[in-house]
Amino acid sequence: MIKVSNILARKGGRLITIDAGSSVLDALKLMAEKNIGSVVVLEDDGEYVGLLTERDYARKVILKGKSSHETLVRDIMSTGLPRILPDNSIETCMHIMSESNIRYLPVFIDDALCGIISINDLVTETILSQAETIEQLKTYIHS
Repeated sequence: MIKVSNILARKGGRLITIDAGSSVLDALKLMAEKNIGSVVVLEDDGEYVGLLTERDYARKVILKGKSSHETLVRDIMSTGLPRILPDNSIETCMHIMSESNIRYLPVFIDDALCGIISINDLVTETILSQAETIEQLKTYIHS
């Protein structure tokens, strides 16, 4: 069974963060620079408070006619996302994402954020696992 810890090991543990008091425009610039679709939001004390996603921007700024310069990250970020653990299976994560209609999940050890996984991470890990299974089957058949 593939676990969240496998994904985090492949991705590395680096988190891209932004302060909750930053402008949405600054967050968008950061996400574009890093080629990511979400960014971890921290309060001034470094505590995790949520995620800002491209979906948040589209639905809570663009569609409402707000200004990216004036709107703060804390005003549109996603909060209360389901928390997962490194030991959770990718099947569990797929179920949570599907049921909650979300694309990102924060991963915690105790109460400390240790990573973020996306639906893309789950798809990539599934494809890699299937490719490995295919190679094992080919080896078995040819031996």
